[in-house]
Amino acid sequence: MRRRIVLIITSCIVLLIIGATLFITFKPITTHTSKPTAHTFTPVPSTFFATAKEEAYSTYQLPGDGDLWPSCWSNDDNMYTANGDGSAFSPDQDRSDMPVSRISGMLPNLTGTTLATDVGTNWIGAGYNRKPTGMLCVNNTIYLAFQNLAIGTFDSVPAASIAKSVDHGATWTWDLKTPMFSNSLFTTVFFLDFGKNYANSIDNYVYAYGLDNNWRFQQKLYLARVPRDSIQSIASWQFYHADTHGAPAWGTMSQRTPVLQDDRTFYAKNFCDGDPSLCPSLGISQGGVTYDAPLKRYIFSSWTSTTQEFYEAPAPWGPWKLFLSQDFGNLRLSHNRGQYGISIPSKFISADGKTLHVQSNVCCGGDSYTFALRKLYVQPYTPTTATNAKDNTNNLAQTGNETTAISKSTHYGTLCGLDCSDSLNDGNLTGSEDDYDEEYKITDWWGYTWNQQYTMNKVTYTTGAMLPDGGWYASNLHVQVRQNFQWVDVTGLSTTPNYSYNTSVGAHTTYTFTFKAMQGDGIRIIGTPGGTHDFTSIAELGVYYSA
Repeated sequence: MRRRIVLIITSCIVLLIIGATLFITFKPITTHTSKPTAHTFTPVPSTFFATAKEEAYSTYQLPGDGDLWPSCWSNDDNMYTANGDGSAFSPDQDRSDMPVSRISGMLPNLTGTTLATDVGTNWIGAGYNRKPTGMLCVNNTIYLAFQNLAIGTFDSVPAASIAKSVDHGATWTWDLKTPMFSNSLFTTVFFLDFGKNYANSIDNYVYAYGLDNNWRFQQKLYLARVPRDSIQSIASWQFYHADTHGAPAWGTMSQRTPVLQDDRTFYAKNFCDGDPSLCPSLGISQGGVTYDAPLKRYIFSSWTSTTQEFYEAPAPWGPWKLFLSQDFGNLRLSHNRGQYGISIPSKFISADGKTLHVQSNVCCGGDSYTFALRKLYVQPYTPTTATNAKDNTNNLAQTGNETTAISKSTHYGTLCGLDCSDSLNDGNLTGSEDDYDEEYKITDWWGYTWNQQYTMNKVTYTTGAMLPDGGWYASNLHVQVRQNFQWVDVTGLSTTPNYSYNTSVGAHTTYTFTFKAMQGDGIRIIGTPGGTHDFTSIAELGVYYSA
């Protein structure tokens, strides 16, 4: 009996110890309260386009003076546009903060005519001026969205409204007393471009996108819609706030939620000298949304201080996915020809939808401070199978227009010059391109993507110039192949001759990488750039399925 009591007591003690241990081990997290971490949104990569490439600079310029140039395509077959800070197409007139113009003709023969120079109201007063943000052509009527933007700092947009013209830009009407949008909410407005006179519209609404607080460097893109016959009535506007089972829901401005959020920071570590336009920036800014009717796709074009960002979606409300981030290098570089206020006029989309023209500007002179266009080539993705045979002489980089050269950035823009001519496969082993971009970066790459699968087992890399502050890889140089839109390291990699990871790799020296054969629709060399300014150089890159 005594033994049984002892066993019971012992068992209870053991159970108490186990229970205490479990309590200590699994006690609720709430006993250690901490501030929750905010969720960071990064865009989902697109799988709709196999390749996308953009000319590095404006290859068509319509003589004029100004920037921004949002536009629309009217029923009279002309385009209507407005620009900021310039004389537009009237060089003998004084410069205005917001002229309105007509653009007639078809590429490459365009003609610009200034129509009006006093449209819109500056409600805020001293220290602000008027800026155009969006143009709309619908029901034989033209609408101009404009904002009041702080002069000099460009960091405050407290008010915006919409003007209307029923006589193709000759006269304009708007509420002279009160702006439609205020308190820095939805004060950067740009309309969805649905083609000539809104012909491709999906319903009887007009769709408009908006930003809060500023015209640049935002994280959230909002969407609204309004019946075509009440565009200037703010009470008629409805704002996107949810997507339930694939159907959008609409409500008041206070209910709205973004259709796209992009929290990426660009050039977080660079040689910034205190100029906000040169320092780190965010990815959503005043741009445009255009419906590519042949491809049945919506394209949102945005920008940062150093890049142009392109997103695509199957509907005006998304889901939006990133298909191209075109890095032009830091703003102060003389070869940076990307910049701001970008849009894609629907009038210039090719019949197959695969060639578009991007309008963008560089302040405040030269060949891009006017209505300036560059080509954007896109190729929708379709599954393919590699059929190329082993051939020591067949350089897959030289397969014509389907080859898209890729890099982190380019100093001189030679990977996509006029008509996207490409220096990486032009046969010149003594040339040089590099990715010096004034960013302290830990990774860079050079390579190609295709809209066709290939089998590959060899890459030849010819270096460019070796400079005192960079031009070589410092470590981890290897090869990756793109499979199902994912970059995968090759296996069995060997390099001839050995790569020394310092300036002794030599200028215009060819290195051959061989690896186990892999199929894919892209290939690149990638590693950590060297030198004090973290960049590499290149003259040529060849790709083979070698015997």
